[in-house]
Amino acid sequence: MQIALLSLDDLAATQRLGLFLANHLQAGDIIALEGGLGVGKSELARAIIRHLCPDEDDIPSPTFTLVQTYEPKALPQLLHFDLYRLETPEDAFALGIEDAFVDSICLIEWPERLGSYLPATALKVRLAMTDGDESQRRVTLDGPESWQARLSGLITI
Repeated sequence: MQIALLSLDDLAATQRLGLFLANHLQAGDIIALEGGLGVGKSELARAIIRHLCPDEDDIPSPTFTLVQTYEPKALPQLLHFDLYRLETPEDAFALGIEDAFVDSICLIEWPERLGSYLPATALKVRLAMTDGDESQRRVTLDGPESWQARLSGLITI
C-alpha cells in the first residue's frame, strides 16, 4: 500500500526524511531502502542513525562488512545491512538477520537480495533520481497499514 510519494530537493531534505522516520521507529521495524547506485540509500540510513545515535562520530556504509551495529539510548539495537554483495538470499542468515527482524530495528540496503525472506511488515522506501536534476530525488514509501498511521504526518505529493 503506497503511503507517500515525496520529492526531496537536496541532501537536507533527505536528512529531514531520515529524522522523521527515526522518530517513528520501534523494536521489530524494518526499513527496506531500495534504489540504484547513488540515489541516497546510505545517506538516508546515516540520517536515521545520526538521530538515534547522536554520539556516533563515524557512520560507515556496511558495503564490505555487510552489517553495522548501533546501540540507540532509548530504543533496541539498530542494525544497518548492505546486502549488495550477497550471492543468495540464504547468505543473509549468516548475518543473523532473522533474529534482528524480531527485536531490533533494521535498515536494509539492497533488500531485493533477500527475495521472499523480506518480511511483509517492512516499510519499503524507494529512492530514484528525478529527470533533469541530479540533486533531486523522488521517494515512494510503501508498507502495510501499520505504517500508514505512524507516518501520517508526511505530505503526499
